Amino acid sequence: MMTATQTRPTDIRQAVILCGGIGSRLGALTEAALKPLLPVAETPFLERLLFEIGRFGLDRILFLAAHRADDIRAFAAEACPRLGLTFEIAVEPDRAGTGGALWHARDHLDPVFFLFNGDSWFDVNLLDLATRLEPDDLAVLALREVEDAARYGTVTVDGPRVRRFAEKTGSSAPGLVNGGIYVVRRDLVDALSPSCSLEANGLAPLAETGRIAGRRYDGFFIDIGIPSDFERAQHAIPAAQRRPAVFLDRDGVLNEDRHYVGEIERFCWLPGAQEAVKTLNDAGVFVFVVTNQAGVARGFYDEAAVNRLHAFMQAELRTIGAHIDAFRYCPYHPDGTVLAYARPSDWRKPAPGMILDLLSHWPVDTARSFLVGDQDHDVAAAHAAGLAGYKIAGGESLDELVRARLASA
Repeated sequence: MMTATQTRPTDIRQAVILCGGIGSRLGALTEAALKPLLPVAETPFLERLLFEIGRFGLDRILFLAAHRADDIRAFAAEACPRLGLTFEIAVEPDRAGTGGALWHARDHLDPVFFLFNGDSWFDVNLLDLATRLEPDDLAVLALREVEDAARYGTVTVDGPRVRRFAEKTGSSAPGLVNGGIYVVRRDLVDALSPSCSLEANGLAPLAETGRIAGRRYDGFFIDIGIPSDFERAQHAIPAAQRRPAVFLDRDGVLNEDRHYVGEIERFCWLPGAQEAVKTLNDAGVFVFVVTNQAGVARGFYDEAAVNRLHAFMQAELRTIGAHIDAFRYCPYHPDGTVLAYARPSDWRKPAPGMILDLLSHWPVDTARSFLVGDQDHDVAAAHAAGLAGYKIAGGESLDELVRARLASA
C-alpha cells in the first residue's frame, strides 16, 4: 500500500480552504457577508477560487469554518454540485486560529492535501507545486515576490528550503511572501495545537528543521483582505481569469495516430507532447483537447472507452504536474455503422462545434488563443471558430511549437 510519503500528485484530490476569519479590516463590507463570500464582479470570491481549484482535478473540498459557518454551508450546498465538486465542512470551536482550525479538522484530512487561504488567489500551476513536495517535507508553499510586503510576513529561503518566517514589519519594501497555497502532509498537524497560528506555531519552527519547502511563482496574486484590494479585485480578478487557450487535436498531435485509437493499450504519447501540456499549464493557459472520434460511429469502440482513455491521459499528465482543462470529442460520422451515431454533426471538424462549446463554458480570450492539429480540417475548424490554427508537421515537437507560439504572442 502506498504510504503518505509516497503520495504522488495524481493522488491528491482534497482541497482544504481556510474560511473562518472575521474580516475586520474590511469594516462594513463583512457585516452583510463573510469575507470569502463577498461578491467579486457579482460572483462570490469563494466561487471564483473553487473554479480555479476544480480545474486542476481537486474535486473534494473541505471548508474550515467558524464565524457564520451556516453561510459557508449554504453557499457550498449550492455552488459545489454546480461546479462538479463534493464538500465537507469542519467547524472549529470558538476562534482557534489557522493552525487550530487544521488541528480540529485532523480526522477529515487526507494523508496529503492542498490548503488554501479563503481570501486570496494566486494563479499558479497547482500540480507543479505538488511535484515539489519531497519525501521528507511536511509542506511546500507557493511563494510570491511582491513590491510592497508591508501587510505580509516575509519568507527567507535557501534554495528550495524555507528557513524563516518574519513577522509583518509595516515597511513598504519588496519581499518574498507566502502566497496562501500549500501542499501539506497530515503529519504536520502533530506540530499544532487546539488554538494556534499555522505559520507562527507550525511552519516557522518546522522551517528551522529544514522540513518546509517553497517554490517561487510569478502569477497573478491578490488578497482581498483590505478595502483597496477588494475594490481592485472587482476588475483584476475577472480579467486574470479570462485566459488564452490552446486547443489541441489528439491523434497525431498528442499521441501516435494508429487509426482509431480507442484502447489504452494502443495509446502512445508523441515525444514532447506531455511536456507541451506542462509548458502551457505553467504559462497559465487553458488547455483543451478537441478530437473527432469516428471510431465510435464505426463500432470500433464505445464512448465509455473514449472516456477511459481520456482519464488515463489525465492521470499520466498529473504525474508530471500537468493536466488538460477539458476534453471534447465527436463520436458521429455520416458513414457510421452504429445507427445511433450515423449522422452528420456540427461538432465534427472541420465544423467548429466542439470549439464553440468550450468557448461558451470557459472564460477564453479568443484573440490570444490558437489550435494545433495535424490535418487541414483541424485548421479549418479553428478558423471557423475565429481562432488561429497551426498544422504540426510530421516529426515536429509539439513542445517546441507551443513555446514558439507563446513567445511570439
